[in-house]
Amino acid sequence: MSGPYERLIPARWSEDARGVPRSERYGDVYYGQAGAVAQARHIFLRGNGLPQRWQGREAFTICETGFGLGQNFLTAWQAWRDDPQRSARLHYVAFEAHPFPVPDLIRAWGRLPDDMQSLADDLAACWPALTPGVHRLDLAGGRVSLTLLFGDIMRTARQAEAVVDAFFLDGFAPRTNPEMWSPTVFGQLRRLARVGATAASWCSAGQMRRDLRDAGFLVRKIPGLAGKHEMTVAVLRPNLGVRPSPPRRLAVAIIGAGLAGAGMAQALALRGHEVQVWDPSCTLDADPANRRLGAAALVPALSPDDDTRSRLSRVGLERAWARWHGLDEDARPDPCGALVCAQTDDHARMQQHALARLQFPEDWVRWLTAPEAGGHAGVDLQRGGLWFPDALRICPGALIAALMAQPGVTRHAVHVGSLRPESDGGWVLLADDGAALGRADQVVLANARHAAPLLATCVSLSGWPVLEGVMPLAGQVSLYPVAPSESRTPSCIVSGNGYCLPPRHGWAVAGSTYRPGGVDSVADLDGHREILARIGAWLPDGALPWLGRGAPQGWAGWRAATRDHLPIIDAVPGLPGVWLACAYGSRGLSWSALAGDLIASRLDQEPRPIERELQHRIRVR
Repeated sequence: MSGPYERLIPARWSEDARGVPRSERYGDVYYGQAGAVAQARHIFLRGNGLPQRWQGREAFTICETGFGLGQNFLTAWQAWRDDPQRSARLHYVAFEAHPFPVPDLIRAWGRLPDDMQSLADDLAACWPALTPGVHRLDLAGGRVSLTLLFGDIMRTARQAEAVVDAFFLDGFAPRTNPEMWSPTVFGQLRRLARVGATAASWCSAGQMRRDLRDAGFLVRKIPGLAGKHEMTVAVLRPNLGVRPSPPRRLAVAIIGAGLAGAGMAQALALRGHEVQVWDPSCTLDADPANRRLGAAALVPALSPDDDTRSRLSRVGLERAWARWHGLDEDARPDPCGALVCAQTDDHARMQQHALARLQFPEDWVRWLTAPEAGGHAGVDLQRGGLWFPDALRICPGALIAALMAQPGVTRHAVHVGSLRPESDGGWVLLADDGAALGRADQVVLANARHAAPLLATCVSLSGWPVLEGVMPLAGQVSLYPVAPSESRTPSCIVSGNGYCLPPRHGWAVAGSTYRPGGVDSVADLDGHREILARIGAWLPDGALPWLGRGAPQGWAGWRAATRDHLPIIDAVPGLPGVWLACAYGSRGLSWSALAGDLIASRLDQEPRPIERELQHRIRVR
């Protein structure tokens, strides 16, 4: 969030004398005497004209100001599921300052009706680690999305981006939680509201109704439920609200068939768009054995101040797992975990200081001593380090092939030399000789170091110094044959200044090099030696006997990086329909799925998967 880092403090389970869940912090119960489901149906669904208002719609978006125990969401999801005239998609955005750990949620959900238990089980299975920021969960085969914003609503409300049809104004009473009902929050809700948006709440306090009216809503009281004489309903004034364009199936051209292009293709195809991928190397005819060779690591970053890169990398890992864990065989990520080893004693103290300040849950990251780290990794280590249990080992070649083979994706093994706008909208893709190759409603430049030169064929880059200064970096990894009988191999990703990955199909990967200003990217003996020197600085001699044994094979390629080490993922200002998804540096796996969902959510007017300020920091700049 903007401003100093604020630790996320989870809720603690407590009950009142009647057995109703209660917040000790706010001195209030989570639902009234009628029960959670009855309250959700009467106040929030009927108060917002549901299910009728979502019927026949392509998508419908609900925003709740206090997620609490999640019963309002589960009730809305059940009503949507059981409605044969439901919208094609349901999006649900929820704020929560003090989220519950999943065991407490399961405890609460056990009291729900039997016909809601399967929904509760699905939600529990993907409940995120309790870290601050945005967490997007995909449910019902992707037809339902839950976008959670964990943190103080005075901050998170400013960071949300969505087009909302209905607001569930829920939270503890204004006398104990005044910020939830403040003019500041109501003003942000108005910013998110679609034309004709409605709101409903159990609260009917006069000041709350006046503040909601001042924010731009027409407010009235109606009969309440079970002991509440009145409740509040509201509708946005006719002259206010976002008026989104009608949804339509788009033809989207993606230039580039690497990790950036593949993640983009999957996200757009999943939403029903017609995807064309253009790249001379865009073919699936390569030997499958070669696609299976090698692996790479997706490990989140961590900084003491939870900087932009750290926050983005958390979301990137979540989106990668959400999008890719259902893929087949070699393309499926392996959640083997990662150990980020301290390089020096001072570095170890810095890592521990960062953990103490951030107070992240141990199911996301924790410190391990040298003996503990060695036990996890199966490798003798000189120092401890940070253990990320959700880190992924991925085969990029198999992943890209699987994503490019998704239904709705067409591949063209052709080089695009320039772009030309059409007078009535859309873009024509041109070959180097000026011949037309095809057209598209939208174009995504996901071709790394070649994105800026291609964009320069239709606009000056002088106003975007970071884009203009994107640096090509050559690099390589080493591949060592490892026999199944080898006794000492890492059981997880082991990283520091360089890294080693667990063997896969008889090959272990060690990496990597960074060579700015190179003309060619080749795997050579100097590169293998450099990798060994990097790893040897922190891995004890003989810890991995096969490392450095014989002449390894290698793989070399190019990265494109910005001077601030952040990607560029944004619409190009002044060029309607043109997007950039490039400059991923050494974090292609971290940004791939996230960038696809970010751009697709903007095209389809879905809730955004990251905060507004993070979107600003990865803008075209």
